[in-house]
Amino acid sequence: MITTTEHLYQLFLQHPSISTDTRKITPGSLFFALKGDKFDANTFAQQAIEAGAAYAVIDNPAYQLGEKYLLVDDVLSALQELARHHRRQLNIPVVGLTGTNGKTTTKELINSVLSHHFKTQATQGNLNNHIGVPLTILTIDKTHQAAVIEMGANHQKEIELLCSISQPSHGLITNVGKAHLEGFGGVEGVKKGKGELYDYLKQSTGVAFVNGDNATLMEMKDARHLSNVVLYGTSANGNLVSGKIIDNSPLLTLEWTNNSSAKSHTVKTQLTGAYNLDNILAAICIGVYFKLSDEEINKGIESYQPKNNRSQIVQTASNTLICDYYNANPSSMFVAIENIGKLTASRKVLILGDMFEMGDEAAAEHEAVIKKAMETPVDERIFVGKEFQKAGLTMDHGPWTMDSKIFYPTAEDAIAGLKANPIKNSTVLIKGSRGMALERLVELF
Repeated sequence: MITTTEHLYQLFLQHPSISTDTRKITPGSLFFALKGDKFDANTFAQQAIEAGAAYAVIDNPAYQLGEKYLLVDDVLSALQELARHHRRQLNIPVVGLTGTNGKTTTKELINSVLSHHFKTQATQGNLNNHIGVPLTILTIDKTHQAAVIEMGANHQKEIELLCSISQPSHGLITNVGKAHLEGFGGVEGVKKGKGELYDYLKQSTGVAFVNGDNATLMEMKDARHLSNVVLYGTSANGNLVSGKIIDNSPLLTLEWTNNSSAKSHTVKTQLTGAYNLDNILAAICIGVYFKLSDEEINKGIESYQPKNNRSQIVQTASNTLICDYYNANPSSMFVAIENIGKLTASRKVLILGDMFEMGDEAAAEHEAVIKKAMETPVDERIFVGKEFQKAGLTMDHGPWTMDSKIFYPTAEDAIAGLKANPIKNSTVLIKGSRGMALERLVELF
């Protein structure tokens, strides 16, 4: 007999904890036997029960060994539908956000601000996909007063699915740029995919927070005739919140203004990167919208400390490292390179690793990043990865000299090279796609 969503929900209310990994079973939880590329967790259902799970949700009747094994048509669909059903019982603001760059940092900033006034729940880490979003929704309980849900995507219709699960009452697209071009089918495909959040807010008459300085987002907003829009940006004109950077050496200090009260504040952050101004202003704007005091908002911004290797400053005995190697795409590469070019530092070094999921655009995009790096005022440039090496060998070298840049085909080659030629007394940007594992370089500094 197939278990219905309603029956599953009644059991969830009695056992409000979800497990998906038999190595991390929470006693009394519901175990969902999700399938992976190389495993079928139906085969672990008995192990989950023995480890303390109250029930195991399975979709293969061959593994139904008693009343504690709940048979559904498809375990992933059952998990998503359970989250949808739970979300419909919640009467709290849910801020959903997506974008090419800055999603996780912006989510953390919004959560840091809102949590100074509300009991909030937010996406943990980057659990922002078709599994992570429902799992996050199912951690929201009746004590929570607000939630912040990050939604990631690498192809069209994915944000549409995640919106159907999280049902955001408010939404934010950080930006639209060049990432996952292979899955989205080019930049226009990225715009369409990210725009699915605006589509949902249009249909549900939700509130969209939009960066008034971003021409692409403004165009996307206007094309959909969104009715509930709150703007933020660098000018006071039409924006609920405006702000500017007053110091970036390397941590950001900014001045922001609540344009409804005309009060201005100076805030010292623990973030680096001029590109983070938009992310910070988004969090401030949402705080103002939800009627937090300016003091609560300032505390939220000042107390946020970046982690997970996103715009993270690491001070060593002889170098200042900007660790930004959680992910990389052409858009985030450009702004990170621009930022180090503007920093005040005696000596500056770029270490850039290959960008993944570029598809047919890989050669052109790696070439463009090399050109950007060579045009930026830094003292040394190191490129790591076969895509960068290939692009460096084939591109027109332009007016720059070859001895100011070095290519290493792998991270292992870069480690050997840096051991032989150590970098000292420098500010160093380390940025590349997660798969390059550039964190292995850090100990060399």
